[in-house]
Amino acid sequence: MESEQPFESRLNLDELRTAVDKIRKEASKVIIGQSDMIDLLIAATLARGHVLIEGVPGIAKTMTARILTKCFSSGFSRVQFTPDLMPSDVIGTSIFNPKTLEFQFVNGPVFSNFVLIDEINRSPAKTQSALFEVMEERQITIDGKTWPMKQPFMVLATQNPIEHEGTYRLPEAELDRFLFKIFVNYPGVEDEATILSTFHERGNVNPLDSIGAVITEKELLGYIDTVSKVQVDGQLFGYIARLVTSTRNHPALYLGASPRASLAIMNAGKAIAAMDGRDFITPEDVQYVARPVMRHRILLIPEKEMEGTTPDDVIRQIIESTEVPR
Repeated sequence: MESEQPFESRLNLDELRTAVDKIRKEASKVIIGQSDMIDLLIAATLARGHVLIEGVPGIAKTMTARILTKCFSSGFSRVQFTPDLMPSDVIGTSIFNPKTLEFQFVNGPVFSNFVLIDEINRSPAKTQSALFEVMEERQITIDGKTWPMKQPFMVLATQNPIEHEGTYRLPEAELDRFLFKIFVNYPGVEDEATILSTFHERGNVNPLDSIGAVITEKELLGYIDTVSKVQVDGQLFGYIARLVTSTRNHPALYLGASPRASLAIMNAGKAIAAMDGRDFITPEDVQYVARPVMRHRILLIPEKEMEGTTPDDVIRQIIESTEVPR
């Protein structure tokens, strides 16, 4: 894919890259040492994908998601999932209006551009199922009537992998609807010291008050459209397909990734390429997004789980053993 001629993009990506830099700058006012997570969240937004963020309490999962949404001049809502939450508490319900003698639909919090679901694994399957249609088809069907979501539409969900009491495993069908699963780890010593210093200097000021909207809704929709036009070489179609299909016959896996994973890798790769100022994706883009795209879509056999093998380990093996197109 190398060329002796200087690279000239067939798409105007200057404004998009400037917008990405603005988001990174805003996020860096509060979030320290989580640059990969910020970039993956931006990429998911540009690729019209949903994100599941997993990490122990206190490492700014919810804060990071809230900061991202504050960078856009779009609607935002937050839902705290609990064991007693009902589907109608998420999508809305029909209420009888005595004045008109008719039932009137009242929107739930899911009717927004960016929907933050905190501790998504604390609600049972009945409530989880309320998200299936809206995440995949970006619409809600109630009482035979369909209500489309306003665009852009994105679900950002958080979950704690440590606590198991009072939690419910997310259905595989729901997990498959998330573009990325992002792991958030503890910060290093230097980053944590910087966090302490930053919060000390800020005093009692709410960190979110320092974040401003830097991109309008119209601009974001334009960037999403631009990303969809990023080119994909024919050889990369085969490369992505080989990576994904390798999960379906891998001896360490009970369940492999679906074709939706192939589409997710391609779309996420387009976003990463555009953020880097390129109008074409490379094998490196594919490899970069492969783990966050597939880690929640595959299941290890019990023996491998007992040995301490992780989905990321298997994906890394597949990447290393799959021939890269040149």
